[in-house]
Parts: sequence; structure tokens; C-alpha cells
Amino acid sequence: MTIHSKLPYWRLSSFYLFYFAALGCFMPYWALYLQSLGYSYAEIGQLMAIMPATKIISPNLWGWLADHTDRSVPLIRISSCLTAVSFVLIYWGNGFAWLALTLALLGFFWNAPMPLFEAMTMSWLRDKAHHYSRIRVWGSLGFVVSVFGTGWALDKVLVIECLPSLLLVLFISMGLVSLLLPRRSVRVAGVEKGSLSTIIKRKGVIAFFLACFLIQAAHGPYYTFFSVYLKQHGYSAEQTGLLWSLGIVAEIIFFGFSNLIFKRFSLRGIVLVAIGLSLLRWLLIGWWVDTIALLAFAQLMHAASFGANHVAAIQFIHKHFAWPHQSKGQALYGSLSFGLGGMIGSYASGELWVSLGPSLLFSVAAGLNLLAFLVVWSRVEKPSLTKNQ
Repeated sequence: MTIHSKLPYWRLSSFYLFYFAALGCFMPYWALYLQSLGYSYAEIGQLMAIMPATKIISPNLWGWLADHTDRSVPLIRISSCLTAVSFVLIYWGNGFAWLALTLALLGFFWNAPMPLFEAMTMSWLRDKAHHYSRIRVWGSLGFVVSVFGTGWALDKVLVIECLPSLLLVLFISMGLVSLLLPRRSVRVAGVEKGSLSTIIKRKGVIAFFLACFLIQAAHGPYYTFFSVYLKQHGYSAEQTGLLWSLGIVAEIIFFGFSNLIFKRFSLRGIVLVAIGLSLLRWLLIGWWVDTIALLAFAQLMHAASFGANHVAAIQFIHKHFAWPHQSKGQALYGSLSFGLGGMIGSYASGELWVSLGPSLLFSVAAGLNLLAFLVVWSRVEKPSLTKNQ
């Protein structure tokens, strides 16, 4: 491994591991938990939209604090520990208003550390940004172990009401790992600093963020109702966990080869191919859910719909957003894509799940990917997204 010799590899990897293990426990099964409490599809969509909605404000606020104080690690520690503390409120009630308040508070803290952590990781890597996937892969491993383990446990040992306790353990673990992170400045040399508005106005930057927004909005039906959808078609919790895990395994394999891929091809070209595969994925899930072979093939394309697009976005931001805007750049990406895009995707899915039906709703998701493809093809030009050095 040709990574900087002083890189705290295992401490960085461990934070990714537990952060995404918690996400793997939450994302596939929280809608099922809400369903067990008797909430309707529309209410589930509204509650699931709260977490991404907090990404519109939370990462930007914490990112601004990090860039202006250059104290990313203390802020990562504070927000990680408060994530566990805030989630304890889930045990005090399960009414709609209380759950909404709890999820809003949870999201405010849980969505804070990752953009700061991504910026810190890239500052450790510096000119070896193409090695990012070797660290980030541990997040994918944490997700796949968590999503499969939780599915198996809920199917064989536990009941869905135990889900909050499993999540709390993972949140506490994430907070403890954050205390072990070494202090690090994100003040790195790069492109000419300039103002944040100047960076955003560069050719291709706004278009790239618009494409990220559309890509994540298209994930709305998947992240909100995929597990519910599988349950409706007779899949067990264990099978659901396996299918979610299959997508993450594909993502892990992609991370293993992404160094070679991103050194050989342009970011623009990779994103265009990834968007095209994402479009196909949503059509397969929407119309061939009962054909296990096609459903499994669709899950393998998670390597494209999330893996390739996310790594491309991280490298794009690292290229264009130098200090003192590194954390804000990561936060802006998270806010517009996972935040605004995720919120609209989740809320719209809840409103349209019954009226349109799953097949048409996933077709709408495919349509959003088509729009993203056209944006990148027509507005993000090759000179703006050159190959990695």
C-alpha cells in the first residue's frame, strides 16, 4: 500500500466502519420499524424525509465552523457523541411529532461529522487522493456487515422493536472511535483559494452539483421503500438483508479497482457511465422485482449508482475546493445531493407510492437519472473534469 507513511489508516477506517454500520442498520429497516408502529406510507415518507432534510442545514453549519476555526477533529468528536445522546430520546415516545423531533435532532448531529471527516481524510492523503477508496471501503464493509447482520437478527432472533437498541450501540461505538482521531488541519495546498462564490461559478461546478441532486433524488424510492417493497413481494428480512448487502459488496469491489479506473478515465466519462447504469437499475427494480436474477443484477449496479458517483464527487470537490473552503465544499455536496435531493426523493416517494405504484415510481427515478445524464453531457465539459494526476 503506497499511502503516506504517517497516515492513521486504522483510526480513519474505523470511523468509516462504525458510521456506515449505523447507516446500514438504519436505512434498510427504519421504514419497517415505522410500519410496525402503524404509520401509513405517506407518514413513513414524511418521517424518512426528515433525516436528509437536516443535511441541508447541518453540514453547512458545521462545515463553516470547521473552516473558520480549523478545528475539524473536535467538531467531529462533539457531533458524533451528541448523535448517540440525541438518539436516546427515541425511547421516550413513538408519536409522530415526537419521532419527527427526535429524527430532526438526530439528523442535525449525525449528518455533521462525515463532511468534516471526508475533508480531513483528503487532507491526510493530499496528492494521493486516488487512494481515498482504500480507506472509504471500510465504511462499505461496515454497512454490508450491519445490513446483513441486522436482517438476519430480525428474521431469526430479534423483533423489529429491537432496532433502536441495535442503532444505539452503533452510535455509541462511533462516538468512542471519534475520540481516538488524531488532530489534523485541513489547510492544504491546491487550486487558488478565491472566494466560495468564485469557485461555485466556475464552469461545470453548478451543473455537477445539479446532477448530484438529481442522482440522489432518484434514490428516494429505493432508500425509503425498498425493504417494504421486498416484503410486499414475499421476501424475508434475511433475504432483504442479502439483497442490500449484494449492492454494497459490488460497491466494495468497485472501490478496490477505482484507483485504476479513475487514473485511466476522466471523471466526466465515469459519471456518465454510472448515471446510465443507474437508470437501468431503477427500471429493473421497478418492473422485475419478482425475478430474483434481474433484481440481484440491479443491486450489483449500486457500484455505479452510488460508488462511482460518490468517489467522483469527492475527488471533484477536492480538486475545486481548496482551503479555506474544503469542508464547506464537502458540506455543499452533501446538502444538495443527500440533503435536498434525499429529502425531496423520500417525501415524494411517500406521497406517490400508492397513487403511482412502485413500478411507475421507480420509472420516475430512472427519468431523473436521464435528466442528470443530459446535464453532465451538455453542461459539464471535459476540461472541467480532467483525469487525476
